[in-house]
Parts: sequence; C-alpha cells; structure tokens
Amino acid sequence: MRASGNSGIRSRRFLWAAGAALLLGVLPARADEPGLPETVPEAVAAEQSTALPITAFYDTPATPATLASTRPGDLLRQEAFTGYTLPPGASAVRILYHSAEPDGADVATSGVVLVPAGQAPAGGWPVIAWAHGTSGVARACAPSAMSDVYYGGLGLSQMLEAGFAVVATDYHGLGTEGAHRYMDKAAQALDVIHSIPAARAAVPSLGKSWVVDGHSQGGAAAWGVAELQATLQDPGYLGAVSVAGATHLARLVTHPEETAGAGFYLAWIAYAIHTRSPGFQPGDMLSAAGAAHYREVTTEGCWFYGYAAYHGVDGPAMVRPGWGDAAAVRSFFDQNAAGAAPIRGPIFEIAGEADTAVPLPGIQETVDRACRNGQAVTFRRYPGLDHDPAMGETVTDQLAWIRDRLAGKPAPGNCPT
Repeated sequence: MRASGNSGIRSRRFLWAAGAALLLGVLPARADEPGLPETVPEAVAAEQSTALPITAFYDTPATPATLASTRPGDLLRQEAFTGYTLPPGASAVRILYHSAEPDGADVATSGVVLVPAGQAPAGGWPVIAWAHGTSGVARACAPSAMSDVYYGGLGLSQMLEAGFAVVATDYHGLGTEGAHRYMDKAAQALDVIHSIPAARAAVPSLGKSWVVDGHSQGGAAAWGVAELQATLQDPGYLGAVSVAGATHLARLVTHPEETAGAGFYLAWIAYAIHTRSPGFQPGDMLSAAGAAHYREVTTEGCWFYGYAAYHGVDGPAMVRPGWGDAAAVRSFFDQNAAGAAPIRGPIFEIAGEADTAVPLPGIQETVDRACRNGQAVTFRRYPGLDHDPAMGETVTDQLAWIRDRLAGKPAPGNCPT
C-alpha cells in the first residue's frame, strides 16, 4: 500500500488496527499523528502482529573458532524461509554471515535474501542491497524476524516485482546477539557490504552487479557504503540511493523544532552514543522523563513501543540542558555526518519537503557539502512528501536510477556548477 503526505505514517504503521499486515516504518512524522498506538499494550499488539520468533538460527556460532576461521563476507548459516508476505512466486533465504565492526572486531550478522519469481536473467539477478530504517535497538527488532520484512509494502515488494533480488541485512545486534550499533554509519555500511558475498554463497543466481538503497538510518548507511567503496573498490558496486538519509544528527541539538514529535528517538540516540563511548552514560544526556522508559525501549520493544512509551514527551523534555556539548555526543555527530569523505560511484539523494523526521534543511546541508567536494550527487526533493512517503512514493524513480547504473550510463549528478 502506498500513501501520500502525512497519511503515510498512519496508513503504513497502523494497518494492524484494521486486521491488515503491518507495513512498519522508521521515524515518526509527528506526535499528534492519528492512528498511532498511544499506550504500551497497543504498541505490543502492533509489534506482535508481524513478529516472528528469534530462533537458534540467529545465534552466533557457539565455537569461537567458527568466526576466527572465517572472514568478513563468509556465509555462516542459511535457511529457506516461507513465513514472509511476498509477491507471488518470490522466495526468501535467511542468512547468517561474518561481518565486522569499524574497529575490526568480528561479529555475526543476520539478514534475508529475497528472490523474484521466475528464472534469473543471463548473468544472474541484479542486486539491490537494502539498508532499512530505524526499527528499534532490541534483538527482536530485526526486519528478517517480521512477516513483512519491515518494508514489504514500502519498496521491497516493488523491487522484487521489478526483477531485482534484494539482499536485506538486519544490521548486527538486531536478530543476532550483542549490542546494535544504532545510527553508526560505518558499522551499518560494513554489514551491507559483507552481506553481498554471503548472499551470493547462499543464492548462486545473484548477479555480480549491485547498488545499495537505504532509507533514513539506512540512507546514512548508503552514504557509508559509498565512502568505504572509495577504498574497497568492489568492481560490482555501481552506486548508492539514499532516501531521507539521517546524516546531519547535530541538528537535533541546534534545531529541535524541526523534528517535533520525535522525542522518544532521543532515548535510542543515548543508547547509540553509549555503544560507541561506554564511559558516556545515558543518564548524562537524558532527563528524568527521558530516562523513565530507557530500559524498556532498548530491550523489550521496537518502534511502536518506543513511540507509545514516550507518547506526549517532546524532544526538549527528553534531555538535560547542554547535552549536545559532551565530547562523546560531538564525536558521534561528526562520525555520522556525510558529504566530506571521498566516495566512489554516484549517489542519488531523495528528500521529502514535508519530512518532519529527517527534515529537508539537514539533507540539503549534506548535499551542499558533497557538491562542494566534487561528488557525483543527484538530488531530488519531492513537494508534499513526509518521511515514509519519501520512500514509498519514489520507488519508481529509485529503480529508474538503478537501472541506468546497471546499464552503464553515466551519472554526473546535478550539483550547481
């Protein structure tokens, strides 16, 4: 299902109320959006309606030598899975694979390979490496542990129907054991990159060429992939699509009015900073109101749970005065900005002009920085589209851009001269 304007969040995230399959999303559009769950029991019901069990498949191999004897990108485990709602004839193979932290530490990451119906074309299925938006930080928030794979009706089904295979990482710490390095551009980018060879080992019909496409948190990951490819030089990598990429988090401090209704998101930001800088404690950032449900939203529930637990608590009330001055916070913002580091290949950045979750001015900052640095950026802004519709309503344009990359067409970008 597609939606337009602010109705996108409502129609996408609360179809469970009508007994339909959930089409879950990323950040909230606004605190007063009708139809969202306002109580924790409602949130729990919403999440349970698409939840699949975290089985032993997701466990890190018990023998330490298993990770030690493999390399990032190696397939550790696979299983065909039929419990997803997919287009007719499409199939799915879950994967567990060896990935890495930005500091080089070995981790196991889960994901799923979605394969279109029919026979693969000559050369194999063209591949979209999918980078999902915010689902939460608890282990149960893995998209591959949701019956709609979290974005089933907001892009993934359209990609499959268009003849693309989708390699959808969960990011480590979602599904797998250990902390999820939430909003860590480099960590999520590594999970995307290492998912590709693992997926090919599990599904030999995948082709060699691939493009990364991500939304929100995943939009930042797409920039991270482009940055890492400047060094890795994978010949199969052809470019990146970033939809509403969250690459300008410092605006949470300087422009809190731009993200009205996203207060609960700051609890996850505190978690994210703590995972990078253990000396930084969430209580250093969060007010009493912000800390009130921190444990639950980081261990027990996902997006709906976070929204409901902090319903009515806006951003400024979530944090202590001066929270953005801490060195760990500034480092977190700097590490996850984009547009300055060199990238390889072109990038297509999409923004909704009505987006109140990842607002247009911050995306424009990233694009302007990238243009000043001579990067091949194509930037399109879509009037009237909020955060989720910026993904769902632009899939046709995303796929057209991706097809051009697969066809070898140049993408010089549209930066002003």
